[in-house]
Amino acid sequence: MKTRAPQNRTLTCTEEEIAAMSRNLSCLSDPVSPADIEGRIINQDFFDAVKMLPKGFVDLLIIDPPYNLSKNYNGHVFRAKDTAEYQSWFGEIITLIKPALKKNATVYVCSDWRTSTVIFPVLERHFMVRNRITWEREKGRGAKSNWKNNTEDIWFCTVGDKFFFNVDAVKLKRRVIAPYRTSEGKPKDWEESSQGNYRLTHPSNIWTDISIPFWSMPENTDHPTQKPEKLIAKLILASSEDNDFVFDPFLGSGTTVVVAKKLGRRFAGIELNQEYSCWALKRLWQAEDDPSIQGYADGVFWERNSLNDQPKKNVAKSGIQAELFS
Repeated sequence: MKTRAPQNRTLTCTEEEIAAMSRNLSCLSDPVSPADIEGRIINQDFFDAVKMLPKGFVDLLIIDPPYNLSKNYNGHVFRAKDTAEYQSWFGEIITLIKPALKKNATVYVCSDWRTSTVIFPVLERHFMVRNRITWEREKGRGAKSNWKNNTEDIWFCTVGDKFFFNVDAVKLKRRVIAPYRTSEGKPKDWEESSQGNYRLTHPSNIWTDISIPFWSMPENTDHPTQKPEKLIAKLILASSEDNDFVFDPFLGSGTTVVVAKKLGRRFAGIELNQEYSCWALKRLWQAEDDPSIQGYADGVFWERNSLNDQPKKNVAKSGIQAELFS
């Protein structure tokens, strides 16, 4: 166990917690229905679990696969492949998961700049590619002989022509620097308040308002490629409705299912690593007490570092806390 500073809020699990919570992880050996896996974390290799999934149950699929980089995921090492091999590997993932999608489903796929060009042809063969979101990772590493790499991509795809997209759910609240007024002196396309002057803006495919989880944030874990809750919240709010089924086949430390729970969606995910799966379960339990999402409040997303105090709801605990340690 790492020694951490007193202010460090990084989520961890003790050996006792892992032993207790592991009993609540699923492992699929027979075909299942959506009800069988709803709210569950499947602790299993994707290529084994996907064969047991039901057909046509997913409204929103969020895929954050290992990028084509050699990386150690808590003892499970993914090794970089040549371009053709990685493209073939990713293509098999899409082929296997595609039958689980509804005809009007939406798919988001995360990637880094290099992997992005490799997976695009695969996505174009299987789906309708509608956009590429590029978001700023402000913690990107510096480089002496290259430009600092601090962005990642998310491909926005749909199964067909009919799909759900709620632009009003993902507007960004920006501070107005030059507040124009009408001839009557009223605010023009902005809101005047005691906290400042703001305007709700339509979201673009360039996102600069995301904060990477770090040690003082309660959502932070030691997962090496953890996605921020705010990032996933934008995808879920834009492309799913209440009670839709959100699925993540490379769940990591659980961000997708945690945000889905906070936003009132049904959910399930697959994760190979047992400890990561337990982190996800613990985060689901914590979401019972604190359903807030950093940077999202009052139904809108705020610019980075512009919202200090977010409202928190008092939510009664469900049976999940008891289930984790039963």
